[in-house]
Amino acid sequence: MRLPPAPRHPRLGDYGPTIILEHRLDGIPFFTLHGHLSRPSLEGLEPGRAFTAGDRIGWVGEQDENGSWPPHLHFQIIADLLGMAGDFPGVAAPSQRARMLDLCPDPNLILGIPGL
Repeated sequence: MRLPPAPRHPRLGDYGPTIILEHRLDGIPFFTLHGHLSRPSLEGLEPGRAFTAGDRIGWVGEQDENGSWPPHLHFQIIADLLGMAGDFPGVAAPSQRARMLDLCPDPNLILGIPGL
């Protein structure tokens, strides 16, 4: 996994500290977005840093640092960043639903949470 730049997104309703990782599966690249993190999650990160399975990449942020949301993780799979760096929309207009589902497949493909 490779790490692109990590933005902070401090605005109300935004992601807060965010990490986007690049992965490769059978040579095919895809990305995972981890949003609403704590500020310390970004300390020491730099583009190109590698992680391996089981590495901790961050912590869920408190409401005062994660875009004013109740603490939770925004986890999103992204097939193509469309040239964006460090950010990607997490919501879309109903008219864009089909396009977003093509770009962002069901995260339970990775998470494997029973019943979802």
